[in-house]
Amino acid sequence: MSRRLAQALRGVGVVIAVLAAGSARGLAHHSAAMFDEKKTITVEGEVKEFQLTNPHSWLLVDVKDKNGKVATWGFEAEGPSTLSRAGIKPSDLRPGTKLKITGNPMKDGTRAAIWVNAVRADGKTFNPRAGFAVR
Repeated sequence: MSRRLAQALRGVGVVIAVLAAGSARGLAHHSAAMFDEKKTITVEGEVKEFQLTNPHSWLLVDVKDKNGKVATWGFEAEGPSTLSRAGIKPSDLRPGTKLKITGNPMKDGTRAAIWVNAVRADGKTFNPRAGFAVR
């Protein structure tokens, strides 16, 4: 094998290794291993903030306990395009909006969950996973 061919093959090997490492990081990023999909929690509160961002959006909800102490819960959802297909707009969930929200909680007890469903005080429902439906 010529020196030039050997160098070219090493170069191809390096490119393949870099691409493989990058794709592994991408797959790991989308892991939901930290959430307990066998459990659900439901809380009632007011929207603090709706962070419509890529790759994941977050709905922050202020929840009062029985003593009136406020704790903020974070509900993770998909990115803007998926939420848009589900019919969810930032204007639907402005700060101060009262709602009941259900999700799959974090395994470690952190006040966060995957957003499964939300119902606004006026009865309008929001299912972020509906954005995956094939039409």
